[in-house]
Formats: sequence, C-alpha cells, structure tokens
Amino acid sequence: MCRCSNAPNVFIKPNQILKGMHKMDVLGFVPGFVFGLMLVPILLGFARFFGLYCCVAECESQVFTLFGKVLGEIKTPGLQFPLVHFGAKAMLIPFFGKKYVVDTALRQHYLRSQMVNSEEGTPMGVGIWYEMQVQDPIAFLFTNANPDGSLQANVTSSTISTLSNLEMEKMLEDRHSLSRTVRQAVSPLSEKWGYRLGSVYIRKVAFTDRHMVENITEKVVKRLVQVTSAMKQDGENRVGLIKSETALKVSSKMAEAAAARPSVVGEKLNEIAKRDPEILEAVLQVMEAENLLESGASVSVLPNSANVLIQAN
Repeated sequence: MCRCSNAPNVFIKPNQILKGMHKMDVLGFVPGFVFGLMLVPILLGFARFFGLYCCVAECESQVFTLFGKVLGEIKTPGLQFPLVHFGAKAMLIPFFGKKYVVDTALRQHYLRSQMVNSEEGTPMGVGIWYEMQVQDPIAFLFTNANPDGSLQANVTSSTISTLSNLEMEKMLEDRHSLSRTVRQAVSPLSEKWGYRLGSVYIRKVAFTDRHMVENITEKVVKRLVQVTSAMKQDGENRVGLIKSETALKVSSKMAEAAAARPSVVGEKLNEIAKRDPEILEAVLQVMEAENLLESGASVSVLPNSANVLIQAN
C-alpha cells in the first residue's frame, strides 16, 4: 500500500496501479496496430509507384522505357527489383518513362469462312486455326502498331493465295500439307513482329452456296443409285453366266454318261453270258419286264396249258 504525499489520508494499492497501467497499454496498442496495418499498404504503394519493386506474373514480360527509349525488360516471374536490373535510372521511370505489361502465354485464334475459289470456280469457305505466342516483347510493342491484326491479315492472305485455283479434290484431301505451306509463308513476318507462330491448321473446307450444296447432294445421290444398280446388274449377269456354264458342264457330263452306258452294259452282259447263260436269260427277262412296265402297254398273262387263239393285227 502506498501513501500520497499531498493527501496524507489517501492510500493507493499496488494492484490498482498495475491495472491502470495495463488498461493504458491496451488502449495504446489497438490504435498502433490499426495504424500499422494501414501504413504497410501505403508504404508498399509508394514503393511500387517509385519503381522500387515489381511483381512479374507467370507467362508475362514487363518492358520499361525511359525518355522514349527502351531501357530493358524483365521476364523472370516473381518479385523483382528494377534497381538491380537497371540501376539508378529505375528511379526516373515513374516520372519520365513507362512500364508495359505483355502477355507471353500461348494463344489460339480461329478465322471462319475465308472465301476462296477452286479451280472449277466453286466458291469455298475455309476455316483456319492457328497458335501464336509473343517471343520478343520489345518488337511486339514497337515494331507494329497492331501486330494481332497484321498477323491475322497475313494468315488470311497466305491461306487464300495458297488455296485459290486448286482442284477441289486436293483442297479437301491435302489439308495437312497445305497447312504446312501456310505456316512456312507466315512465320518469317510473324517473327519480325515479335510473334512465334505455332501450329497452323486448315480445319474446315465447306461449300458456301446452299443451292450448290443441294445440287451436289442430288448428283451424289443419283450417282450412288447408278453405281448401285450397275453393281446389282453386274452381279446378276455374273450369276447367270455361272449358271449357264454349270448347266453346260452338267449336260456334257450327262451326255458322256449316256453315250458310255450301252457299251458298259454290253460288256457286263457278255461277262455274265460267259459265266452262266441262265443268269443272262433271267437278266434279259427282268429288263424286258421293266421296259414293258415303263411303256404302259397292257399285258395279258396266260398259263402254259391254256388253248387260246390269238388274233394278230
């Protein structure tokens, strides 16, 4: 317990003094913490404004100019310090220079229905798909005012010049080789503008005139019907030819067999006659009976002891 000098009868306890000091510390810490949270972004903003540091994203390049001239570029992703790359000149960039952010990621573009004429004079619509990527950010920014539009126009003109006056069959079937030809024609100019041209592919070749499409479809259907009927007729002719050849062979074999039958039968009968004449007599009677039955004539059978007078015509 403490005693106050000015008030001899007033006593202050030590725990009350500690509580008061603790309250004062808490009340002072909260505003300081809030002020510190507000001060850090402000300081970072000033540092970023004066070019003390910059953040380079993935697939991104930052180009810096000073007094209208290119000072340099930073391509490495992450936290970068222009003072390390460009020296004291980096402090003047916010006032007398400029920072350009260039996207270097791989991009894709598709051009629809580019008109070309075949060798037969048929108007065709061609779709071209290609990939592009910024390889030289400085050339991309300052060589051409509109590199995207120029590259698109160059791809279109190269495609039209490559495909024009080609046979329709080649235009429809040789798209891979034609795509390589277009890429070889466009790549040198694209490199001058800071681009690296990736794959180029003629994705679609189609007819643009609906009436022409209907006429071609009708012709194709008629042609298919003609081919089908011709194949059917050819099959029937082949089957008929095979049947006639088979019938001719069968008839010739039957004729040969019929011609050879009497000699074979005669030889066998002679062999039987040599061995046993009675058997030959029985065979002849059987053959005579078979011939009578096959002829359909009426036969009258008489016993040996019957006395019958037969009238001969």
